[in-house]
Amino acid sequence: MIFFQPYENPFYFFILFIALLPIMISILHGKKIHIYESLISLFFLFLTFGGPSWKQGIALIIYTIYETCLTFGYLYYRKQKNNQLVFYFTIFLTILPLALVKIATAIHNQKLSLLGFLGISYLTFRVVQTVMETRDGVIKQLKLSQFLPFLLFFPTISSGPIDRYRRFIKDYEQIPKQDEYLEMIKKGIHYIFIGFLYKFILAYIFGTLLLPEVQAAALAQRHNFLGISWSLLGVMYVYSADLFFDFAGYSLFAVGTSYIMGVKTPMNFNRPWQSLNIKDFWNRWHMSLSFWFRDYVYMRLLFMFMKKKTFKSRITAANITYILNMLLMGFWHGLTWYYIVYGLFHGFAIVINDAWLRFKKQHPGKLPHNRATKYLAIFLTAHVVCFSFLIFSGFLDKLWFISK
Repeated sequence: MIFFQPYENPFYFFILFIALLPIMISILHGKKIHIYESLISLFFLFLTFGGPSWKQGIALIIYTIYETCLTFGYLYYRKQKNNQLVFYFTIFLTILPLALVKIATAIHNQKLSLLGFLGISYLTFRVVQTVMETRDGVIKQLKLSQFLPFLLFFPTISSGPIDRYRRFIKDYEQIPKQDEYLEMIKKGIHYIFIGFLYKFILAYIFGTLLLPEVQAAALAQRHNFLGISWSLLGVMYVYSADLFFDFAGYSLFAVGTSYIMGVKTPMNFNRPWQSLNIKDFWNRWHMSLSFWFRDYVYMRLLFMFMKKKTFKSRITAANITYILNMLLMGFWHGLTWYYIVYGLFHGFAIVINDAWLRFKKQHPGKLPHNRATKYLAIFLTAHVVCFSFLIFSGFLDKLWFISK
């Protein structure tokens, strides 16, 4: 039996194409065969979590049962009562497996813990979102036959994009018209081929061919003050390109496959290197994650601070919330100093960006606004982002703290 990581092997795409053919034919004939879709999902989950990864497969099964019981248990409770402490405790329990995995992974030097499996973060985001919207009264009922396909949707299980329950279920149950579905197939195939270009060509050039060379050159000059060198600048640029093309390529595979299955999974990237400022960047980069943190962390923390009048100024409350929100995102990536600094860096960058936007609003007409300033803004934003990715990469940890 052959086992694969999602979208990592050309033969994976051959099997994927064969598996998707009956789905395409059935939707074109105005039907959705959910039983077949479920069997295909189980098959691809087996390809990912079977064989050498069987321990991850067992962890996934246990996790799914645990989170499903929590979600449906809270729904049953919410129909009768709405105690805030019960809600907070339920959220704590839903996040607990992920937190334990992150802590165990940090202690054991990045080795996946016994509780962990590929994609646990993204499944946790889906469960937390579902519980929160259940508490808000937006989700009033859940069906196991819908919740499990949402939670275990195989095209996006390992690294997103992060979908929303109500949006997913609408697409999952709805059968698109033939013309609409043909357009979805066209877009899906287009996304997959762009994904091939990004992940298997450009990411290979930057990540496999160039990155080791510039890293070796930078390490050879580590005796410089803080290891600063032109080679280190090269590491910053090359790693940023590799990170984008690798992750954007994967995301396009996931979105393209979803479209062919009749589900319009949200896009993760929208020309992030054309961002005019750091806030604009987070509206374009890993959008499903940044929007999730915005809706389920930032907005709720800000509302709590404003309701309890924790801070006198709304601006202060917003700034503190920005920093806490991005710091939490940093911790989510991992319990290392460079992930935490990366989160803080972006938190303070957003605060500074907001202050600058307020200054411009208060002084209309006093600052130039033309094509040159637009390109300057894009240039500066891109370099701020690339520097943050250098921090994120962990290369500075190797450069500064790990001896030869």
